[in-house]
Amino acid sequence: MPVLVMTSGNHSDEPIAYRDDEAHQRLTPLADYFLTHDREIHIRCDDSVTRVVRGVELPLRRSRGYAPQPLPMKFEFEHPVLAVGAHLKNTFCLGKGHHAFVSHHIGDLDNLETLQSFREGIEHFQRLFDIQPEIVAHDLHPDYLSTHYALEVENVQRVPVQHHHAHIASVLAEHGLTGPVIGVAFDGTGYGTDGTVWGGEFLIADLVDFERALHLAEIPLPGGEQAIHEPWRIAAAWLQKLYGDKWLRETWSLDFSRHVDRKTWAVLQQMMARGVNSPLTSSMGRLFDAVAALLGLRDTVNYEGQAAVELEAIADEAVQDGYAFAVRGQIADPVPVFHDLIFDLRAGLPTATIAARFHNAVATLIVEACHRLRDERGLNTVALSGGVFQNAFLLARTLDQLNAAGFETYTNQRVPPNDGGIALGQAAVAAARLITYL
Repeated sequence: MPVLVMTSGNHSDEPIAYRDDEAHQRLTPLADYFLTHDREIHIRCDDSVTRVVRGVELPLRRSRGYAPQPLPMKFEFEHPVLAVGAHLKNTFCLGKGHHAFVSHHIGDLDNLETLQSFREGIEHFQRLFDIQPEIVAHDLHPDYLSTHYALEVENVQRVPVQHHHAHIASVLAEHGLTGPVIGVAFDGTGYGTDGTVWGGEFLIADLVDFERALHLAEIPLPGGEQAIHEPWRIAAAWLQKLYGDKWLRETWSLDFSRHVDRKTWAVLQQMMARGVNSPLTSSMGRLFDAVAALLGLRDTVNYEGQAAVELEAIADEAVQDGYAFAVRGQIADPVPVFHDLIFDLRAGLPTATIAARFHNAVATLIVEACHRLRDERGLNTVALSGGVFQNAFLLARTLDQLNAAGFETYTNQRVPPNDGGIALGQAAVAAARLITYL
């Protein structure tokens, strides 16, 4: 029986086509048929994606059916605000009065087509809601196209907002909180105030400012951004940190080590030793990538987060025990996790068991760090955000343990925990700083 699969269409990393002539030009190689109408589509809008964790909605993409419904804010935007969001999974946000208007999903700002969609969307929202921004909030990263746009806008006051602070602020804004809270911001990439790549952060944060209280140990990204597309590189970097330059010989019994290209690794090793194209990162997302590579799930990825998604998919929910991070001062070191994980690999344990033990280790780290910060700072409220918390296995186990320990926990429920929620956080920080400092 013939089946028709009907969907909006686009090439990878490009915005969806929404005009007939554009669709025929761009999508003819992909589609067998086109369904058209005599009523033109006014503006492109992707499908929304959501999931449910412990009975609570967790948006992954907030678009059709949700945007442009305004989000009520407990604070007031005393001046109209435009927040331009992040580079990946971009949305923007306009703030006016007691409402935040978070845009539909724009996508990754990697090409001219998506950037044009971003600009058109901002102009459309400004007309639709009669908002002329006086304040523009943006990410600290100097190379984001959204940052470039923010710096081009004339006759406005600009407010730079650190990436992970914006993640936590998005949770506070959703729930009408001002802080301070213990903010756990885990994701793949975010520009830190020290110029390194952050992503495994425990913050003490309110809407105005934040303090970096604890973070994941740093590791070089061999080859820079290419390591994000080839997570085996990150796994190899962690094995080198564990065993030194002889890690290939020490781990020869592992399938992972036997498949490493020796010539490529020799070049990458020299790059790391010289500090060439090997930026440091504290990213929890990259740690998930490394574990997925070690388990043989994914040496290379086709889209951002693919390795972590596949690691979550195989994790055995029946497994309750886990590995352990070593926390020293302000650093959470995963080297002991890798040590025990490799022991399990050598012992022939199922990858589903190892994946679950790793997830449990991360959940336990979060809870133990929050215990410590509660004792030190007297804070009992925890906000969880960042793309890593799209992982339902990790989020559920973390919430269960935090709630059992008496913490008051908050997560994103109206905007995504990934970078699709960054714009709301930026807007909230800008509004709070203006109220505080003006």
